[in-house]
Amino acid sequence: MSVTKAPYGVMPDGTEVEMYTLTNENGTSASFITLGATWTHMLVKDRDGNLGDVVLGYDNLELYRKNPPHFGAPIGRNANRIGGGTFTLNGKTYELFKNNKGVNNLHSAPDLYHNRIWEAEAEEAELGSRVRFTLASPDGDQGYPGNASISITYTLTGDDSLVIRYQMVSDADTIANFTNHSYFNLAGHDCPDILEQKVWIDADSYTPADDTSIPTGEIAPVAGTPMDFTELKTIGQDIEADFAQLEMAGGFDHNWVLNHKAGELALSAKAVDPGTGRVMEVYTDLPGMQFYTANGLKGDLPGKGGAQYGPRHAYCFETQYYPDAINKPQFPSPILKAGEEYDTTTVYRFYVS
Repeated sequence: MSVTKAPYGVMPDGTEVEMYTLTNENGTSASFITLGATWTHMLVKDRDGNLGDVVLGYDNLELYRKNPPHFGAPIGRNANRIGGGTFTLNGKTYELFKNNKGVNNLHSAPDLYHNRIWEAEAEEAELGSRVRFTLASPDGDQGYPGNASISITYTLTGDDSLVIRYQMVSDADTIANFTNHSYFNLAGHDCPDILEQKVWIDADSYTPADDTSIPTGEIAPVAGTPMDFTELKTIGQDIEADFAQLEMAGGFDHNWVLNHKAGELALSAKAVDPGTGRVMEVYTDLPGMQFYTANGLKGDLPGKGGAQYGPRHAYCFETQYYPDAINKPQFPSPILKAGEEYDTTTVYRFYVS
């Protein structure tokens, strides 16, 4: 196991950005930059032993400073959408920026955490090599109450798992709902076709959304619909189905209600690339997961090695509280009470079949 640190460029204000790379004894490696605590590379072997990078990203700091699709970015304080860009907490209404279809807040924009420099420290730990990023978020930041101390720790283990631990403490009641927005393609980041890759999701239900992607509040069964991933199936099998939810989103971009017990770290999803034999398992203790087939990728910025990332070039497994949960009392609550700790873990484990 090893950790290396290297320069990655300089911000306009002169701040130096660094890249940390974690490598285990299998040759598997994961890299992150201090701009945004962003996950930039994930090199894993295929069935022939060849290493390939399975996350989308860019080749330089200038492009990561733009990064409109949020490649590899931690998202907070609230991942996903808040309907109407507003919520009420303890009797006070908070107005957020409406950056999604002119009516909703998406990913806590515009003051995104992946546009900020995070403090970082790396070390060898019991589970493996790790790097811990920290950020101070003041009261009113992004429109949310409370001075918050945030940390995100990435650990690469000996069994080729990347463990992501999110922690936050605030001095006032607030929202805490973090995710990572990596785009995965197990055939390799530069392979444009994901439709033959297979996905399984441990969810018997999902949250249908309106035409602005805000959940209606219903918990609907997946059985008998294209949203059913309880058996491993190709992404392409149902993505063009005559189904209103898919037509509105241009493909899969929905929250699945995971079956595991509340707070239990459990296997919740799996992706398989038959061509390379690569498999990725997703474990989380959070109640939901957004499965997104990159329907909105535009390929307007060059990816790694000049790759063009277009629609459905990759997919995301964004573990989370359900979208708009702060405005849906029937959903699990994303409220973090003052002085209490938000502490959640998501694991992406890679192997070959």
